[in-house]
Amino acid sequence: MNKTKIEWADYTWNPVVGCKHGCWYCFAKRMNDRFKWINKWTEPKFYPKRLINPSKVKKPSKIFVCSMADLFGEWVKKEWIQKIIQVAEQNPHHTFQFLTKNPRRYFEFVFPKNCWLGLTIDEVKNDTNTKVNMLKVSSFSNYTFISFEPLLGDMTQLFHGGVGESMKRINLLIVGAMTGGGAIKPEKEWIDSIKHKNIFYKNNIKKYL
Repeated sequence: MNKTKIEWADYTWNPVVGCKHGCWYCFAKRMNDRFKWINKWTEPKFYPKRLINPSKVKKPSKIFVCSMADLFGEWVKKEWIQKIIQVAEQNPHHTFQFLTKNPRRYFEFVFPKNCWLGLTIDEVKNDTNTKVNMLKVSSFSNYTFISFEPLLGDMTQLFHGGVGESMKRINLLIVGAMTGGGAIKPEKEWIDSIKHKNIFYKNNIKKYL
């Protein structure tokens, strides 16, 4: 468990580290290349000893789960995920925030109400509408959010038609810019294309508004 500067969370908790998505802008991979937490980024590792860590924090907190992985990637073992969700069940005073590019796997599990279910969108692709609809359907009574970070394109089409209706059902949208060397500067039109009653703009994108 680590205190975090992420504006929408209090702690990051990484019982799983590593990812196979291969996103060219991945901050987590760059960090692993520097600090060598695991030998190979594309061979995710599970740390069962870290499962006890949330129970050590007594103050109710927002905990971002697996900021250094995609916990719901197809390559992550179901039993790993089940053990992590069980920790959320055992610590109802905390809010556990899950974020994935693969919301289809949310359907495989039952989440306690103290879990946020999130979806990462960086740009609109062929399957983006489907993923938004999956998030809406899979969430049931859970709080839902979409993280547009890094924002790499216009999102207008997500706010029209059927997917637009699904978007209205999402509780929170988070918008952030790419950071670090070679970062793509978001266009103001991209930011303005995101329309919702509850948008959280990260500090790294506010200067482009």
